[in-house]
Amino acid sequence: MPEQPAVPPTPPVPLSALLAREDLALRQIAGPADAGTVLHGAHASEMADPYPYLLGGELLLTAGVHIAGADGPASRFGDYVGRIVAAGGAALGFGVAPVHDTVPRALVEACDAHGLPLIEVAPRTTFAAVARAVWQLMERARTAELRRVTQAQQSLAAAASRPDPVPSVLRQLARRVGGRAVLYGPEGAQIAAAGSPTGAEDALAGLARRLASRGPSTAGDTAASGVRLAAYALGAGRGFVLGVAFARREAGDHAIASVAAVLLTLLTGARQTGSDAARSSALVRMLLGGAPEDVAALLGGERWTVVHARPEAAEPGPVAASALGAALGSPLVDPASGVVRVLVPAEREPGPQPGWTLGVSAVVEPSQWPLADTQAALALARALATRTALVRHGGRTALAGLVPPGEAAEHARALLAPLAASPALAETLRAWLSLHGSWDRTAVALSVHRNTVRQRIARCAALLDADLDDADVRMELWFALKHR
Repeated sequence: MPEQPAVPPTPPVPLSALLAREDLALRQIAGPADAGTVLHGAHASEMADPYPYLLGGELLLTAGVHIAGADGPASRFGDYVGRIVAAGGAALGFGVAPVHDTVPRALVEACDAHGLPLIEVAPRTTFAAVARAVWQLMERARTAELRRVTQAQQSLAAAASRPDPVPSVLRQLARRVGGRAVLYGPEGAQIAAAGSPTGAEDALAGLARRLASRGPSTAGDTAASGVRLAAYALGAGRGFVLGVAFARREAGDHAIASVAAVLLTLLTGARQTGSDAARSSALVRMLLGGAPEDVAALLGGERWTVVHARPEAAEPGPVAASALGAALGSPLVDPASGVVRVLVPAEREPGPQPGWTLGVSAVVEPSQWPLADTQAALALARALATRTALVRHGGRTALAGLVPPGEAAEHARALLAPLAASPALAETLRAWLSLHGSWDRTAVALSVHRNTVRQRIARCAALLDADLDDADVRMELWFALKHR
């Protein structure tokens, strides 16, 4: 099966969408009213035999110049329509005026006999307007399809960075193509699957086995039930195959499935390259007593960052850990005790990863790896406590940042409950505390008299039953006012 282009071709448009254009005043007068009839273009021709000039799928437009009269031999109309159908024409548009006042009855009968939709084009509608409308509809459909493919590619990339990347990618693929996605192992066994069963599971598994044994990168077929099938080999000679069953295959579905195949190739890959050999050598040297600074050169960097990561959902497996390492730009990954540790070269700045909570150490020399490991563990603990996606060691953290936002807000509501009925009191207290208890500056900030400020603050102290001259009280109230 030849490789298809990664960018989806221009999708066809339904004939019904063209007929729905009220400005064109088109009317179908013969042939099947099939909602599945689609157009791949529009072409105007007055040739008696249009067959050599059609590519297939066109709306052929004619004014009937080649037809001598409306009452010509029926066989002539039959031959004419038969040649259009043989060339793969999708529909025939007949322009009324200036040659004919009406559509010849024999042409109507011939289109009915051959199953070719016949469209009456009103005198006020030019063929150029019809062709332009077809191309506009096609361009609109192509833009929508490109948008769909782009969104699907983004969702697949996000799925590949989740703690369970392989099932996540399969789920996204099945949802985006409206079918079923299956990952088969080297022996043809089903490893993972997503999407509703299509009734073509056996046929899809058979196609995957043929692809694995035959060797091409892709293969396609159609099941007896009409379900479209496709299979993609994941890497050369490794035996993993992605199988996809499409309930209905759209123009961009191959591009979407191809992206999923690339991601799954990376997720299931186990390549032994020169860098892999260097890492193995570094490990052996350290096991045999080598100092970290002596083996760091083999790992490709002089300064490093340690990242501790915990997934939001499932326990991290080796595939999820490898996917996280790839996202952070390092293959040096250790999944252990529910936390994945990654050694990242300093030039690769770790960023937040969807589905993970990260703690990042300071940049250190190889001799300080144990220290960086401790820093990353503490940063991860702080990130989990504050429900923050990523916390870096050494970053300045406010005391308020140690309290989860939900708990802080609840504390603020409880503490400031006596002021809830009077927003003016709460606002005056906030302004007064922010201006370090200055009556005059608070009065100016709120555009009130300084005596009004004094009265409101005294009222706050009474309602809260608090000594506002106490620094600890002021600090706690300021914390609450910031989180109310």
